[in-house]
Amino acid sequence: MTNTFSLAFLLALALMVLIRRKLADRQIAHVLAHRAAVPEQFADRIELSAHQKAADYTVEQTRFGRIALAFEVVLLLSLTFGGGLQFLHEFWNARLDGLAYGVAMIFSVMFVSGLIDLPLSLYKQFVIEAKYGFNRMTIKLFIVDLIKQSALGVVIGAPVLLAVLWLMAQMDELWWLYVWLFWCTFNLLILFIYPTWIAPLFNKFSPLDDAPLKARIESLLERCGFAVGGLFVMDGSKRSNHGNAYFTGFGKTKRIVFFDTLLSRLQPAEIEAVLAHELGHFKHHHVIKRIALLFALSLIFLAALGHLQNAPWFYVGLGVQAQNTALSLILFFLVVPVFTFLLTPLSSQLSRRHEFEADRYAAEHASADDLVCALVKLYEDNAATLTPDPLHSLFYDSHPPAALRIARLSGR
Repeated sequence: MTNTFSLAFLLALALMVLIRRKLADRQIAHVLAHRAAVPEQFADRIELSAHQKAADYTVEQTRFGRIALAFEVVLLLSLTFGGGLQFLHEFWNARLDGLAYGVAMIFSVMFVSGLIDLPLSLYKQFVIEAKYGFNRMTIKLFIVDLIKQSALGVVIGAPVLLAVLWLMAQMDELWWLYVWLFWCTFNLLILFIYPTWIAPLFNKFSPLDDAPLKARIESLLERCGFAVGGLFVMDGSKRSNHGNAYFTGFGKTKRIVFFDTLLSRLQPAEIEAVLAHELGHFKHHHVIKRIALLFALSLIFLAALGHLQNAPWFYVGLGVQAQNTALSLILFFLVVPVFTFLLTPLSSQLSRRHEFEADRYAAEHASADDLVCALVKLYEDNAATLTPDPLHSLFYDSHPPAALRIARLSGR
């Protein structure tokens, strides 16, 4: 069984790498092949220089993704068959025991992973993003963010890990059900506290003070029967030149947040149309549906881990001789993405369907033409390619391709 599982894992990993590489190659080739001319549908809206910038940005990001994939695979194999986890186990087992050992093991893996990811994040932010005019972040701010994220990870993560490991040790065979209930409760709690307690640690949120725009938005909210706890502008420009808008929170903590970069580029009618799209997500209960799906999948995965936890072949088959709850958690969450990779298109398809539904809602409660204008501006400002490879887009993209999305909104 050990050899069979090892082989199955390596085959799944090889298949994942092969597919990701092939899709990346297709994306690069397709985008470059259509770089020379703006698609006819956008010829009167987007300049050739902007189209070529988006093509070059997409190609560079995709090539960088291939490098990141190599780092990802090397780290995974180093931790498993390379003996990394076994080394960490022996190091901490000689110094700690019980819950302290488990927390130290998990944080050690997170630290190693973060250390490997750090140069990649720096290159992406300060080389690629800067090259195309998107980076607004300084090295100082990058370091401050990193410190804050690490501190939050310890302050929030340590108690959560202690609770999970304690439940795994104390709740016998049905521990996975108790962990699932705790995990769902924790995630719902985070959704409530994030807007008012966590997000302000990283960004400044100011009430929207543009009176005409505020009145326009409030009119839209009234027409849609939607109540919020406030309209806010976020200083996204201190990190990036990309623009966005989003809803966050539930109940009384629910708020609408606009990036300052978005407000500076779109006209009031276009902002209203973008907001109507976001309202569509809520009116169609997309957020609740995604949370419910996430909780259902987490229950399935935890139940599977409950069966694997006491199976020696699961540990040995991944290069680890020891067997305990912390190692089972680490190994499981390292290998699950490998075995579930082929499900990615299903998630992407569901997300794209939600986007179409939100677009239809926006067209009913605002102006479809204004939403089209806003989307074209956002595609151009964010250097999103108008000509993605169809198979790459089908596999990965959470949003429909620009041409298809705008054609539907335009009734073509």
